[in-house]
Amino acid sequence: MVAFGGDRASSRSSARLLSWSRTVERESVHRVSVAEVLLTDVVRVAGTTFLAAAQWPCSHPTFRPTHDGGHSRLMVLETLRQLGIFIPAQFYAVPPKAHFLIKDLFYGVDASAEPRSTSGASEITCLAQVDDFRSTRDGRGLWGARLRVRLSVGDTTFARAGGNARFLAPDTYAALRRGAAGARPAAPRVRPTPEAVDATLPRDVLVAESDGGVLEVDPADRLHPFFFDHPCDHVPGMVLVEAARQAIALASDGELLRPTAFRLRTPLFTEFDPPARIECTLHHGRQASFRFRQGGAYTALGAARYR
Repeated sequence: MVAFGGDRASSRSSARLLSWSRTVERESVHRVSVAEVLLTDVVRVAGTTFLAAAQWPCSHPTFRPTHDGGHSRLMVLETLRQLGIFIPAQFYAVPPKAHFLIKDLFYGVDASAEPRSTSGASEITCLAQVDDFRSTRDGRGLWGARLRVRLSVGDTTFARAGGNARFLAPDTYAALRRGAAGARPAAPRVRPTPEAVDATLPRDVLVAESDGGVLEVDPADRLHPFFFDHPCDHVPGMVLVEAARQAIALASDGELLRPTAFRLRTPLFTEFDPPARIECTLHHGRQASFRFRQGGAYTALGAARYR
């Protein structure tokens, strides 16, 4: 599905040099909690190709394992997110205080090959390639790039993911966001149970129904340790991903829970206020599409496929 450059033998040799002993600095992946840092090492293989080590915990407070020890597939996207911050900052001189914005992302998982962890964490090897570089007008900096990642356990590839990101200086971002409304207390809504959306705790539910029965983005906990690990003036991309998954779970009456493939595009910021409406459509072949609508515009859209 995705071609990666570099010699296979040299990649395997570099993989043996990766360390899973300690995490990278939390600031380098924009996390406040050390417990939420997945990356442990990143090395350049050649040119624009990198190898990285990540460790997925067998027990996560938000994403409980499946009955056979399977990890939440959000771990694929969180690994992608952290690589998408770490590599540009460490290897391409993107300032650490830059704002990293997701424009689009995808993942695909081979359910028969993904890791199972019944005791201890899973050690993940990532082969990442960066391309589609976009330089600033003065040619001195980088304001955008595309990252594609192949995730493996040992010699077995179980997932591929990728996405486009933009990097904005603080003053540029502030000018772009000037006048944006912050989050305000939401009106009373009917919130589904965690079981209805395959979530672990009530605080993990990100959607609710308004008085008119419209499903909206409405996080139960605006201080959630994973989704809101650090302050954000708009709805984070990972919240959109999980809100879409929960919306599809509700629309399918609990039949579609763990997508094996997922794609998201975010043409606009999704604001906290007014709450964004989520529109889901179920298709034949265990597929679904979704759109987030706010203020008469679609701020995010995508699709999911289920095994």
